[in-house]
Amino acid sequence: MDALLLLKALILGIVEGLTEFLPISSTGHLILAGDLLDFNDERGKLFEIVIQSGAILAVMWEYRARILGVVRGLGRERQANCFVLNLFIAFLPLAILGLLFKKAIEKHLFQPLPVALAFIVGALVILWAERREHVIRVSSVDDMSPRDALKLGLAQALALIPGTSRSGATIIGGLLFGLSRKAATEFSFFLAIPTLLAATVYQLYKERALLSADDIGMWAVGFVAAFVSAFLCVRWLLRFISTHDFVPFAWYRIAFGIVVLATWQFNLVEWTVS
Repeated sequence: MDALLLLKALILGIVEGLTEFLPISSTGHLILAGDLLDFNDERGKLFEIVIQSGAILAVMWEYRARILGVVRGLGRERQANCFVLNLFIAFLPLAILGLLFKKAIEKHLFQPLPVALAFIVGALVILWAERREHVIRVSSVDDMSPRDALKLGLAQALALIPGTSRSGATIIGGLLFGLSRKAATEFSFFLAIPTLLAATVYQLYKERALLSADDIGMWAVGFVAAFVSAFLCVRWLLRFISTHDFVPFAWYRIAFGIVVLATWQFNLVEWTVS
């Protein structure tokens, strides 16, 4: 296996793991990193799908005790049943709207100006949300109602707009809807499991013709890098939100939006979807 290719896989795996669960849009960062590394062809896009599963596994490992408890209690314990029902309700909006409009969204919105605007508008929403007085109705994920889950599912559906950030939409939506900072962040993690798993399986099926045993080494490096970096990032974020707000991420999004515009304006990065 080409050492340079493995290095690219390592870098992209780290980028995926560090950005998937932060409110800064992993898609935008992977496009930029993939283009700078000259790894944004069809093979590169398939690789991004594979390493996404590494980030999912990191969350599942971090919350393995909770997940096993839910599995054991499913059908017998009210708390476990409510938890799974809320995840299902929150998962539906993005799944349905994605199947209906994904191609149209990619065709019309996956352009540099809409992506940059999504970064910047998302940042302004974060700044506004953090300046509002927080009235906490829901302090724990277990206190959420199906109505709360539906609201967060609709918020997550905004991530269909490139540059919005799935985790950012869910977390900030949770703050606006009365969830505590920890509850909103943890539910975003839990909701990522069915959402990203479904997207990964669907995309792998669609791109199955590109699967090759020759790429296993590259996939393994990227998968492990995404798993380790996502695991560390999730733990760091949980500590961070205990004493900080999300304002630093807002300023980062504004800076990154400017980067998108600059790289597009000077033809440094190909931001369109083929």
